[in-house]
Amino acid sequence: MTTPQILSVALLVGMMGLFLWGRFRYDVTAILALLAGLALGLVKPKQAFTGFSDDIVIIVGSALVISAAMQRSGLIEIGLGAVARRVTRVRSHLLVLTASVGVASALVKNVGALAMLMPAAVQTAKKTDSSPSVFLMPMSFASLLGGLMTLVGTSPNIIVSRVRQEMTGQPFRMFDYLPTGLGLLVVGLVFLRFGYRLLPRERRAAPTMGEALNIKDYVTEATICDDSPAVGETVAAFVARHDHDVTITGILRADIRTLVGTDLVLRGGDTLILGGDPDMLERVIARDYLALAGQERLPPEGSENDEIGVIEAVVTDGSPLVHQSAGRLRLQQRYGVNLIAVSRAGQRLTRKLGETSLRAGDVIVLQGPLGLLPERMRDLGTLPLAERALRLGSSKRRWLPLAILATAMIVTATGYVPVAVAFFAAAGLMMASGALPLREAYEGVEWPILIMLGALIPVSDTLRTTGASDVLATWLAHVAASLPPWGAVALILVAAMAVTPFLNNAATVLVMAPIAAVFAHDLGYRPEAFLIATAIGAGCDFLTPIGHQCNTLVFGPGGYRFGDYARLGAPLSVLVVLIGTPLVIWTWPLH
Repeated sequence: MTTPQILSVALLVGMMGLFLWGRFRYDVTAILALLAGLALGLVKPKQAFTGFSDDIVIIVGSALVISAAMQRSGLIEIGLGAVARRVTRVRSHLLVLTASVGVASALVKNVGALAMLMPAAVQTAKKTDSSPSVFLMPMSFASLLGGLMTLVGTSPNIIVSRVRQEMTGQPFRMFDYLPTGLGLLVVGLVFLRFGYRLLPRERRAAPTMGEALNIKDYVTEATICDDSPAVGETVAAFVARHDHDVTITGILRADIRTLVGTDLVLRGGDTLILGGDPDMLERVIARDYLALAGQERLPPEGSENDEIGVIEAVVTDGSPLVHQSAGRLRLQQRYGVNLIAVSRAGQRLTRKLGETSLRAGDVIVLQGPLGLLPERMRDLGTLPLAERALRLGSSKRRWLPLAILATAMIVTATGYVPVAVAFFAAAGLMMASGALPLREAYEGVEWPILIMLGALIPVSDTLRTTGASDVLATWLAHVAASLPPWGAVALILVAAMAVTPFLNNAATVLVMAPIAAVFAHDLGYRPEAFLIATAIGAGCDFLTPIGHQCNTLVFGPGGYRFGDYARLGAPLSVLVVLIGTPLVIWTWPLH
């Protein structure tokens, strides 16, 4: 090997060592690796920042925005709600989530399926009082396995199909991958159902100051619309349908207070005084088409180019709100803001919000133009609490994110539009249509992950530019020539699996598929088994968060460390090799 080739391999080995050590955060490690590549002359200055324009960065960033929009809509939670109510154990929830993302990944791009179902995992973690890390990494691995089942599930399948067409004139068809992919998915789901215990339970995404406040006993006011599913339900049935996550502390019917009883039947036009956690209140209001108090008095969305939002604040001793109600102060008319929720420590509020006399120490949620809210808080003598994602608004566009995502998936599945373009367009439409406010879109992006990806891509590419990948490929060819047929297939699978953390999965196939084809020709075998093995190995990076977009996507939200992937991924990788090799040979005979 030449000096640049040795330096390239040493740089990548040192980078992996820093990742495993964990002394620096992952994005800082990637930046250090890029700087080292520049200093050694392995990365040219003109190529240093090309990684930030790579499709992977666009796909991951856009997928995070799409995931935030889907979470805001609450549709995924509704879809899985019926199933979730029938299972109680964490591992049963895990099986539902991993199976769902695995099957979905066969129909659409696996990163899209994962982005769509990630919000359901986060909500399930809250309901089961467990860490999202229990669900997110297994879901990522299931999405990788599910993508192996069809032509459109993952990029390696598309590339090996093209290689086969160049060699034999016949490409792989949509479901030619199904026998091997389905077998590996089933085995993987069984393993993940029990193997999730290998993951550290304490892993969580870095908490925000808002989450540390842990204020749960908010009270808000909402009116039942005529098309709401709550119409005709009893109070007891309403509360039970929402898993007792909210309570009804008061009901006004025709502006007359009604005695709250479990057998009282709800009607359209009833105003409910609801209590509970802000996230739960938001989902109940969106799911049941309830009209939040004061919504009709809001200025038109986007007026004065200012976004409508909410802010959480505490009432101070000298505030003009003390011993006053929102109705008496005429907050909307005089200040241009709405009082939409109140929390009072140690008390259960039952009065209408507009009639509730506020006290010093009450925590309130004000809604209005974001540019105006800080000034109005000062006028009202309130102090802002740590920023927290509070919305408490009705979801008039709840189906829009799903429609946008479905369109993006259809155009990528048909090959009409590249994945990066489709996802970027979908994320842009989410924001432009109002399905996801701009502020929440930017907050939903894990910027350190994008920095890591952009810095690592040119570093990983040094294997190719220095010719180190060619040297390694030649060595591999010599080793494989002396092995039995099943050993050659297994070696190709293992080699592709080992290379894909350093390259991306598509680049791995581009390097390995020609080698696999040469193996088949030299040994006198048909090429299909070797090409399928290449695709499986390239699509199954279970050891690092950087080899595939799916693993990168859950890295931040799951609060994982670099070494956590190998804890669950190493035994799964061995299982894929042991089961995948005979499956490939059985499905695609060598003669």
